[in-house]
Amino acid sequence: MTSRLNPVSEHAAEIPGYPMDRAAGCPFDPPPALRAKQQEGPLAKVRLWDGSTPWLVTRYAEQRALLADPRVSADISRPGYPSSAPVNGSSTVSFILMDDPEHARLRRMVTAPFTIKRVEALRPAVQKIVDELIDAMLAGPKPVDLVEAFALPVPSLVICELLGVPYSDHDFFQENSKTVIKRDASPEQRMAALGHLSGYLNNLLDEKLADPGDDMLSRLTERIKTGELSRQEAAQMGVLLLIAGHETTANMIALGTLALLENPDQLALLRDTDDEKLVVSAVEELLRYLHITHNGRRRVALEDIEIAGQLIRAGEGLIMANDIGNRDPDAFPDPDRLDIRRDARHHVAFGFGVHQCLGQPLARLELQVVYSTFYRRIPTLRLAADLEQIPFKHDGSVYGVYELPVTW
Repeated sequence: MTSRLNPVSEHAAEIPGYPMDRAAGCPFDPPPALRAKQQEGPLAKVRLWDGSTPWLVTRYAEQRALLADPRVSADISRPGYPSSAPVNGSSTVSFILMDDPEHARLRRMVTAPFTIKRVEALRPAVQKIVDELIDAMLAGPKPVDLVEAFALPVPSLVICELLGVPYSDHDFFQENSKTVIKRDASPEQRMAALGHLSGYLNNLLDEKLADPGDDMLSRLTERIKTGELSRQEAAQMGVLLLIAGHETTANMIALGTLALLENPDQLALLRDTDDEKLVVSAVEELLRYLHITHNGRRRVALEDIEIAGQLIRAGEGLIMANDIGNRDPDAFPDPDRLDIRRDARHHVAFGFGVHQCLGQPLARLELQVVYSTFYRRIPTLRLAADLEQIPFKHDGSVYGVYELPVTW
């Protein structure tokens, strides 16, 4: 696969760039070329698909510092922003690609359902979903594809309930979500998929305006009525939450299960424990170890910034390679070893600073329920195919597996 990003050395040598195909090595590890860039130093100039040369930030400390720096912008419309693909029109822009105060204004409107207290109240409902899906798996034929039978339905059912989206439409929004995050989708394909999702959410907003319920979309319609939010902004928020609410967690469930099956000592620790703290620790370590978003956090410098002996000039782009940041040995000793007893809470899987992932409390809760339940209820779980036969997602910005055949 051709990479969109090639490092630019002093002699403009072309080596595989970022994001990179993991197929050549361990499917859980960053590619060797990215690891080599980290060993050379915390920052390196790279070349993007459009010929621009932003900075690739490979080390944990510099990533945290820059993500928290007010002199760094997340605004995709600013000159120098290192877009991963051509951007057509403003309809693709959500509040995560804006700066304060507009970012903060829009984010506040969807923060309440994701507070730790509100999310924790969902634990019994999430537990019920998980148990019912496991019941169905155990009662059905085997082997079974874990992605289709369990990993994808869990977060999809949860986010549908939270947003007020009919789960019966899950095939439609999952198919379009895949196109939006597919790395080699054309701008036209991506825009068409976003248009389908936006139209779908607009129709749902019409229904909620006429007959509001106790869900997030209904609360957004209240903001529309008061003039605090436009219809387009509300639809964009719905699209963002719908995609982010199921794609990332579904991949973490399946890929995390595969990683545990490949590390049976760690799986045994998790399966046999009654210690809630160990479950929490396992979730944080798997988030660090896997880090499934492989497109980097992208920013642009608003002012000249000196860091790690380098001068980043105003207008230069920045790409925080969070997957390799979470494997920085200065932050995580022996970083390529999966150790669920490790204190990994300071990982950057959810980013850092004001743009830190809004839905992280919900993702954590879902993973805690899954990881504390699934392997205990199916203690003899095993792969039903060789690792080499597992189809990995090397063609998107969200990493995972397309299928995971398991049996017991």
